[in-house]
Amino acid sequence: MRDPRLLAKPPVCRLGCLVLVRNPRGDVLLVDPDYMDGMILPGGAARPNEPPHEAAARHLLATTGIARRLTHVVAVDFTPADRYLERLNLVFGGGTVDTDRITVPPQHRSGLLGARFVPEKQLPAAMAPAQAARAAEALTNRTVPLLLHGQRA
Repeated sequence: MRDPRLLAKPPVCRLGCLVLVRNPRGDVLLVDPDYMDGMILPGGAARPNEPPHEAAARHLLATTGIARRLTHVVAVDFTPADRYLERLNLVFGGGTVDTDRITVPPQHRSGLLGARFVPEKQLPAAMAPAQAARAAEALTNRTVPLLLHGQRA
């Protein structure tokens, strides 16, 4: 039974869905958005009621041309809603890509200046401090399975 009081005014919280992808050397794939300083992990916001792993995979494919089935979360990051709209960010493990060829759509369609693999030790110089800290935590090799209504995604 659904209580209409619970659905009358649901809380607003955008969900950021990001992906950690590495190449065989262990470098991390980052994208360079034109709307902020520094590079970030590829991804974006989930649409209303969109499963987070599907949102992450959709953004990864749209911004880099990489298709992945995402099943495990490697980091969860809560951010106060001040500068960025996403409050809760899930980072999914995207595995290893055998090629350095990334397909980034034109800037006017993607909002990206480009994408490239960055060595792990260079992440703090390439990213804003909070973004680099998020990536560092995602690199610790801990995973949590993504569940949808109690079942593995």
